[in-house]
Amino acid sequence: GDLTGLGARTARWLAEQGAPHLVLTSRRGREAPGAVELEADLTALGASVTIAACDIADRGQVKDVLASLPHDLPLTAVFHSAGVANDGVVTELTLDRLNNVLRPKVEGAWNLHELTQDLDLSAFVLFSSAAGLIGSPGQSHYAAGNAFLDALAHHRRARGLPATTIGWGLLAGGGMADDTGATERASRRGLHAMDPGQSLAGLRRALDDDETYIAMTHVDWARFITATAGTVKCTVISDLPEYRAAFPAAAAGHRL
Repeated sequence: GDLTGLGARTARWLAEQGAPHLVLTSRRGREAPGAVELEADLTALGASVTIAACDIADRGQVKDVLASLPHDLPLTAVFHSAGVANDGVVTELTLDRLNNVLRPKVEGAWNLHELTQDLDLSAFVLFSSAAGLIGSPGQSHYAAGNAFLDALAHHRRARGLPATTIGWGLLAGGGMADDTGATERASRRGLHAMDPGQSLAGLRRALDDDETYIAMTHVDWARFITATAGTVKCTVISDLPEYRAAFPAAAAGHRL
């Protein structure tokens, strides 16, 4: 999932940090929109670039990509940013819609976990979503897929393997949220898009601090809490002063 949105920005950032070789995968490979332009940008920054057509949820394809890497440039870090949005209320979800959203998140991440667990990686980074922490209307399946990524990071850490999961909020500059109209809807609830520079600075901080999981989002908490009418039931929200002020009885009555 490296050829668009945050994945592409992360690739440019890694090249700027001096990464000698970047392997970028997407289902369409070099045929994906913007792939050739991104390759040129990364090459200009001094990185050697390989763009591979690979469905990250297909274990065989992932094995083939890993086997094709040059011996003098071994894999040292993994960034998993693949994802699909297919919003809909629970009563409208079908198995196909569930699979479409969960497959790149769950199966893709698990393939990368199993097929790289014996390698000497310095980082294994999963791009999750704040939807897995605080929920998001019409995205129960997407939230579940991202919650899996968060749990996988803790699973890897328990086994002594590197893992960092970033629960991203809305990001400015295009992406799935803009494509589905979610950005405008979220803004009305107090959730605002982050500047790309902020997001990369947060990513750097998470890696420098060796975090297992962080959520990174730009929220007007007072507006968000009022807009959700106290329906978001998680400790992260209910422990906030803004929540206790808006819903004192609810805040005192639950600690989930």
